[in-house]
Amino acid sequence: MSKADELYIQMCKDILENGIDTKGEKVRPKWEDGTSAYTIKKFGVVNRYDLSKEFPAITLRKTYIKSAIDEILWIWQKKSNNIKDLKSHIWDEWADEDGSIGKAYGYQLGVKHQYKEGEFDQVDRVLYDLKNNPYSRRIMTNIYVHQDLHEMNLYPCAYSMTFNVTGNKLNAILNQRSQDVLAAGNWNVVQYSALLMMIAQATGFEAGELVHVIADAHIYDRHVPIIKELIERPTFPAPKVTLNPDVKDFYKFTVDDFKIEDYEAGPQVKDIPIAI
Repeated sequence: MSKADELYIQMCKDILENGIDTKGEKVRPKWEDGTSAYTIKKFGVVNRYDLSKEFPAITLRKTYIKSAIDEILWIWQKKSNNIKDLKSHIWDEWADEDGSIGKAYGYQLGVKHQYKEGEFDQVDRVLYDLKNNPYSRRIMTNIYVHQDLHEMNLYPCAYSMTFNVTGNKLNAILNQRSQDVLAAGNWNVVQYSALLMMIAQATGFEAGELVHVIADAHIYDRHVPIIKELIERPTFPAPKVTLNPDVKDFYKFTVDDFKIEDYEAGPQVKDIPIAI
């Protein structure tokens, strides 16, 4: 069993056993048939992953690690808000006829801001601080920009990263306002673990801990039987995920710079109903 499996199973059991059911409440999401999509939820879930020990991919079912990395590069490296720059189709339903998702995600990371040291976008500011003032307690990003929310086709779910250097390790906290535990339970963890690995290597540190803070961790009503089956599956050791040591520039990393070995996992969960 990987550590990610252990934490995922614990989180799901805690939500099912101790969570609050929103049935009957006024909720925004709807199922495709127009009925309200209720959830069982827990507030303030915190999971810690030590990347120096293993890469946090679950094995209950396979997470498509390279697709997750492609999306995080789309947001953080390309700073794009257009699905034409993305290989997968997970954002298609939120894109307009030109492929744009509005002033969301990568767009916000690419906006330049004036600092005492000069003009930077948020990603370049992180890289600058980690190279020039690594023990700063102000190294963070935020893409939940209220003045632009009306121009976002989807409000950011994972919205803030705070980086912290301790010794020779780069750690980070990922803040997420909401997470569909079945549909995206391990996706964001894999993405931001890969991001932490890239930024650590580009700034001369070792990847340390990723702390994932979820304000509203929920299981949708129609997902409950699927989750119950999923968390009873056999598990396997964590895969080995390594990064090409020759790449030192964050903007030069590609998906192919990640090597994934010994990833054994259970079958996919197919046809997951998605609430919109």
